[in-house]
Amino acid sequence: MAAYVIADIDVQDAAAYQEYAALVPGTLEPFGGRFLVRGGDHEVLEGTWQPRRLVVLEFPDAVHARQWYASDAYVAAVAIRHRASAGSVILVEGAG
Repeated sequence: MAAYVIADIDVQDAAAYQEYAALVPGTLEPFGGRFLVRGGDHEVLEGTWQPRRLVVLEFPDAVHARQWYASDAYVAAVAIRHRASAGSVILVEGAG
């Protein structure tokens, strides 16, 4: 069952964040991950959530998503993201 990593990121250092963003695509490939949303325009239709930069990644399953998140390549990249931004990241499994 497909799994999705969803991030809501508040970029505080755009130059450093671009360094992180350039690294991420190469970290996804070995785990079958791909971008579905990468910071595109968004609109709140209901509620009070005010997302900043939204990212949605798709993986074949939650196992692959967790392996990607814990991989050496992504851990190195995420250290840059932590310096450049703040935010929340969740993992959710797809429907049926």
